[in-house]
Amino acid sequence: QVQLVESGGGLVQPGGSLRLSCAASGFYFNMYDMRWYRQAPGKERELVARIANFGGTTNYADSVRGRFTISRDNVKNMVYLQMNSLKPEDTAVYYCNAHREIVAIDYWGQGTQVTVSS
Repeated sequence: QVQLVESGGGLVQPGGSLRLSCAASGFYFNMYDMRWYRQAPGKERELVARIANFGGTTNYADSVRGRFTISRDNVKNMVYLQMNSLKPEDTAVYYCNAHREIVAIDYWGQGTQVTVSS
């Protein structure tokens, strides 16, 4: 059974930091690109960051580059999103995604709420 379970969301003040975690199971983790998406109320889901299957390449949305860092642990089957200098516009539900292009498979977590407010 495939599972992606996010944790680490919460309420933080502007300028603060949070670290999101995603625990993966039920599939061959090392073969998948891992991504973090977010969706704010009334907006479309957007790709925030991605990391290639063996961790060699990372990409970020322009809005988070320099503030967020994605990483993965292929032994523990975990992916992380370190979020620094948080802004109110970062408020959203954050989703963990596992993607394998060659077979067009996507797995999704249930999401974790991040709220940036004073």
